Amino acid sequence: MTANWLGQVSQLVDLHGSLVRISIISTKGSVPQKVGAAMIVTKDVFCGTIGGGALEKEAQERGLEMLSDESGKGSALWARYIRDYPLGPSLGQCCGGYVKLLFEKITSLEYAAIDHSLITDFKETDAFALHPLGSGAPTKLTKLDDQNKDAWPPQLQTAMIKMKEGNSCEPVLTKEWFIEPLQQTVYPLFLYGAGHVGKAVVKIFSTLPFEVHWVDIDASRFPQKVPQGVRKTVAHQPPVISQHAPENAFHVVMTFSHALDFDICRTVLERGVFTYLGVIASKTKRVRFKRQLIKAGISEKLVERLHAPIGLEKLSGKEPHCIAISLAADLLIRLQDLPAPGFIATKNPERPNT
Repeated sequence: MTANWLGQVSQLVDLHGSLVRISIISTKGSVPQKVGAAMIVTKDVFCGTIGGGALEKEAQERGLEMLSDESGKGSALWARYIRDYPLGPSLGQCCGGYVKLLFEKITSLEYAAIDHSLITDFKETDAFALHPLGSGAPTKLTKLDDQNKDAWPPQLQTAMIKMKEGNSCEPVLTKEWFIEPLQQTVYPLFLYGAGHVGKAVVKIFSTLPFEVHWVDIDASRFPQKVPQGVRKTVAHQPPVISQHAPENAFHVVMTFSHALDFDICRTVLERGVFTYLGVIASKTKRVRFKRQLIKAGISEKLVERLHAPIGLEKLSGKEPHCIAISLAADLLIRLQDLPAPGFIATKNPERPNT
């Protein structure tokens, strides 16, 4: 999913006219996905996941039925229904728990009726979507400083308090509403370089919990179509882009130029606030870069945070897809030791005159 799942809904509604969004709103026992996991079904494609297997296949079929139903459940305005699924013999799954799914049909008319003013500025990190559990009422967007917040359900007020404290906020289910943050928990990753390895990295990372900002100096180096949710930036001075990255960003450097690689690494280290900095490199390049960075006045302690080469040491293949897989495995392992970043939407890093 993209950082803002509503953006994905917008794109798919534009392409296909209508869709069904299927969300896990409650779980019990052992289940393959957590509350808030969602998939989208159109007549032609589906994306996202609620855990795979027979559950996902069954949900996809129910979603297609809802799309084609012109007289029953799928015909109502803001059509919704809830269904419980025991994950046992009936589905041929051995998880043993159960999930409650919310099916929501969204057409272009319903999407246009949603008040999108809350998501026009990427600085808005406190927006929620309130989904009624029955048909007929629109999905509502609200934010933490809403004047009517005293009338919110207690669970939403609790979520508001947690978010104000900077904690990760999870979706909640009340008697009448399913409440979820508009922004998904993702980590900003800035990838510098749109060569063969960069393309392989983007292909993999667009499916992972990262908000990918793909930076290169030449627009012609990008493919005609970039994966959904990836933000493409053409910048004559990529180091300038790194200066505007969020403080919790991951930076992965693999441009066509060793000199440009060095300038980006130096800029990130001089700023000194980042989660990860890695550059594609041989052992010789690593030694040279570290020596030059120290000579440029950067402390040895900071220079030691530069990962060169990138990826897992035991996965040493040099083919683009091998490098991308190794890097993905390394960063996913690192995510396990990080606190959730909250629901942070990074501002588009494009700047004029870069």
